[in-house]
Amino acid sequence: MKPISLACTVALALCLSTAAFSDDLTTVNLVSLGFSTTRLARIGAWYRARAETGDLTGAVVAIARGDKLVYFEALGFQDRAKTIPMKPDSIFWIASMTKPITSVAAMLLVEEGKLGLDAPVAQYLPELKDMPVGVEKTNPATGNVVIAREPPERPMTVRDLLRHTSGLVYPPQYTDAPINRLYRQALFQRDNTLADFVASLADLPLAHQPGNVWEYSWGADVLARVVEVASGQRFDQFLENHIFGPLHMVDTGFYVPEAKLGRLVEAPEPRNPQFDVTRQRKLLSGGGGLVSTAADYLRFCQMLLNGGELDGVRILSPTTVREMTTNSLPPGIHFVGNEIGPNVGSSWGLGFSVRTDPTSSNVPGSIGSFTWNGVWGTYFWIDPAERLIAVQMIQVAPGKAGPYFAAIRNLTYGSLRISEQSSVPLPASPVIVRPDVLADYAGRYDFGSSSSSRDKMDSTASSYVGVGMGIKIVDGGVEVTSPRENGPAANAGIKAGDIITEIDDAPVKGCNIDQITNKMRGAINSQVRLKISRPGLDHPIDIVITRAIIHSPAVALQVQIDAGKLVIEAIGTWPILDFEKSKPVELTAASSDEFYVDSGDHTRIAFVRDSTGKVSGAILNPGPWEQKAVRY
Repeated sequence: MKPISLACTVALALCLSTAAFSDDLTTVNLVSLGFSTTRLARIGAWYRARAETGDLTGAVVAIARGDKLVYFEALGFQDRAKTIPMKPDSIFWIASMTKPITSVAAMLLVEEGKLGLDAPVAQYLPELKDMPVGVEKTNPATGNVVIAREPPERPMTVRDLLRHTSGLVYPPQYTDAPINRLYRQALFQRDNTLADFVASLADLPLAHQPGNVWEYSWGADVLARVVEVASGQRFDQFLENHIFGPLHMVDTGFYVPEAKLGRLVEAPEPRNPQFDVTRQRKLLSGGGGLVSTAADYLRFCQMLLNGGELDGVRILSPTTVREMTTNSLPPGIHFVGNEIGPNVGSSWGLGFSVRTDPTSSNVPGSIGSFTWNGVWGTYFWIDPAERLIAVQMIQVAPGKAGPYFAAIRNLTYGSLRISEQSSVPLPASPVIVRPDVLADYAGRYDFGSSSSSRDKMDSTASSYVGVGMGIKIVDGGVEVTSPRENGPAANAGIKAGDIITEIDDAPVKGCNIDQITNKMRGAINSQVRLKISRPGLDHPIDIVITRAIIHSPAVALQVQIDAGKLVIEAIGTWPILDFEKSKPVELTAASSDEFYVDSGDHTRIAFVRDSTGKVSGAILNPGPWEQKAVRY
């Protein structure tokens, strides 16, 4: 089977199995589906560039809108040795992308009346009835932390398992706290069944009172055992009978049969035995045990986008899907970890992270978009407002997936076209603008963290008041890794390799990176005094830095004047509309303060002045889909 490239971008009813892709594709008009062909092509280029550097072996990316597949590309290789080309039906361990499937399984039983959403978990798993809540306390005599056990204020419910508010947690992986360490005692091993695993939790304390705290957890694995008890079927059999079979997810399961091992993508690091998907195992992890393909998972997503139905087969009711993909957390709930929460503009439904904040997020997406990912970089999201689905299948080491999540979101939304109805007609002939007026526009413009015209995020969210330098903790202090060019630290004389030993006369030894960062932040124009040890000098030096606004945009433009013409290129992490990095674009004047690209998608840019007449910002495509920037 040949990889499907952008050259044969396609539309097909999503009833096709993976094996049918190469034979049943038909060409579609991308413009009619709202996409720019040129900008959509940036997706494959970005992944290929990462593969060429060795950061990525390969990827399969699928994007659908409505019920049409607008992009499907397999690129790179399945193995690190680069001997096996990636295929459209390559198989990936999807890790925590298992959780949404487990959640759908549970809600299917809720609809059938076999499972109570607000029923105590102990109604199905009596062994968990008496789990106490652990409370960390310090022994004043020894200073040691002890864990006292207190009764729960209420029992954990099935709903709590679905939304990570049960009080159950993971062993140290995301959070390393004394109670999390106790969870290492649980029998979460390949040769133990879900029943064995759940029984081993009974002697452990909950980390939180049920319903009070969101913390990513083993809740989905316990939920898988609840599904077994409520249905009377082994978890893998239930999924096959009620989800995989009806949806024709032909390559999704808890292990890869021998006949399909040639399609399994190589792991970026040795697989933990409990997640060795090359052979059958007893542990059917509802939190991270499945393998799948881009095509299979796209079908699962399409069912959700359709309100629970695909190809005439109904899995869930529209009402249930809406409940699962709507914020389920109470106001004021405490969040442990950085996976979701106000800092990333999201909350949690019943099995999914849901975008809730219209002005703040770490990735583009409409309000109500829902998503989740796997530890090795597999990722999906569904945007009901745009009728959009994207699935990214990669395998990278833990901690390296973040840039890939941001990439597929920004490159996908960045490829959507602006509605023609919002475009103002271009002038019949170019307008001549005085050189001094053009000169006013030269500079940098910060569009914030999103390349999407669908977002209305505040572009100033990517700025902060500080000193402008990268740091890391080392023996003896804090090392400066990268002073920002022309930033306050660099202008004050700070150099890469400097070791900070004191901040405002207070030693930094023993401080963590967050504490150091907070000490560097402060009011604009305030000062911070650093004591520096510099390689090559036998004495410390004092440097005073005046704090200023630091811009760190993911999306930004550099405006320059060249031969009497306005020239613009992207300088942030992501391209935006007609503007890319290292590809200056010459613009034509529509008026003295508005210009347009006379090619591509005819992007417009209008410059904004403040009350004093100084240029303070810019707007791309003024109108309903405008994107605003501040000048910096």
